[in-house]
Amino acid sequence: MNRKISNVLVIILLSASIYLLPSCGTGDKNLAGKGPGNNLPSEWSTDKNVRWSYDLGGRGWSSPVIYGNKVFITTAYNETKPPVAQEEQPERPHQDPPPVAGGANPQPPRPQGPPHQEEEDTAFKSEVWRCELICLNLKTGKEEWKKVAFKGNPRTGSHKGNGYASETPVTDGKRIYAYFGMTGLYCYDMKGNLLWQKDLGAYKTLNSWGTGSSPVVYNDIVFQQVDNEEKSFIVALNALTGDEKWRAARDEKTTYATPYIWKNKNRTELVTTGMSARSYDPETGNLLWEMKTAGEMAIPSPAGDIDNVYLGNAGGSDGVGSLTSVKAGATGDITPDTVTLVSSGVEWSRPDAGTGTPSPVLYNGLIYVLASNGKSLTSFDASTGKTVYNQKLEKVMGCYATPWVYKDNLYITDERGTTSIVKTGAQFEMLSQNKLKDKFWASAALGYDAYVFKGDKKIYCISALPEK
Repeated sequence: MNRKISNVLVIILLSASIYLLPSCGTGDKNLAGKGPGNNLPSEWSTDKNVRWSYDLGGRGWSSPVIYGNKVFITTAYNETKPPVAQEEQPERPHQDPPPVAGGANPQPPRPQGPPHQEEEDTAFKSEVWRCELICLNLKTGKEEWKKVAFKGNPRTGSHKGNGYASETPVTDGKRIYAYFGMTGLYCYDMKGNLLWQKDLGAYKTLNSWGTGSSPVVYNDIVFQQVDNEEKSFIVALNALTGDEKWRAARDEKTTYATPYIWKNKNRTELVTTGMSARSYDPETGNLLWEMKTAGEMAIPSPAGDIDNVYLGNAGGSDGVGSLTSVKAGATGDITPDTVTLVSSGVEWSRPDAGTGTPSPVLYNGLIYVLASNGKSLTSFDASTGKTVYNQKLEKVMGCYATPWVYKDNLYITDERGTTSIVKTGAQFEMLSQNKLKDKFWASAALGYDAYVFKGDKKIYCISALPEK
């Protein structure tokens, strides 16, 4: 299959790290992005309601994670040369740019004839990168600790706009787990002591764009999806020791979506996406069901409730992004019929949904799908898949962070730092917009009285309450 897809930036690589609906701690999308407490501000700007900011010396498109009074972030520094703004970075030879999700801006037709023999980019082998996990105090922004997980030559390439810290860390409140672009999976306690590390191998990715699928923790098991061009698999590790519990080979190429723990009315499942969506028993790795998907780019992560899980695919050269509703209790091959678009395990399917890089947001019976270019927001009825509205968004640019819901409002942050606040429900209503001056590809994290945004240059803590 032709896997050359539509044009533009490296956003896909962080989407699986931006994949997560913002939350406190684990990124459980059953929370539908709802933050705790009643004190989160509805207004902010670069000089309003900013409690603190923290300068980033490196780059990492991973999202911040909040647990209690701690903020965890990952970043990676290229020590071979000083960091420069993305637009100033030179192109490496023969490196196709990663695609924007949703099939926008397709590449021009390639000339007929023998395929172009691309020269392998090996510049990364002479570079030295330092990958760090940092813990900040949510109230003050002060560093509680900083740990170097890896320092050395990367074993795989990564796109110039990506790097080696696109995967979002995850915590269970006892330990914090961080994966850095095939350099390894690292486990620390909450005080920053390294408990274990696991080398999961290094494999070539599509066009050397790099990696993006984040770890997931559930029931003292850490799951890491490692899809690539050579040897794709998903692995389950003992969260206390790092010992391998099970591993399942995957008939997939490079993907970027993060697995999803789906607690439904029948059982708990580990759901993954790709050219085929698959569900595994989290304890054993046994395959429960699988489904061929519409679209080439497995970028957004699923969302679910007790009855259904909703799977988005960001499309590609073969069409716009799709959205599919899978029933709880599905078994075997549940690929929908191409005419009816349903099956024994599929409630409904929308191959024309327009799903982009951001993960779909499920709230009060509606699913909100945001286009990667930020130009439109579509609402679907979760029970039927029917379109409730499709609305053009004004003054919104590229969107790669996943939106969130707070106090019945949907918050959408674009890459230029504009956060649009939209009223949830059957009627579209834009309420207001806030602005921070930075580049934002990572999803925001929600604390008990604060938002944490991770920009290209800084971390921003937004709070209407004074520092205690």
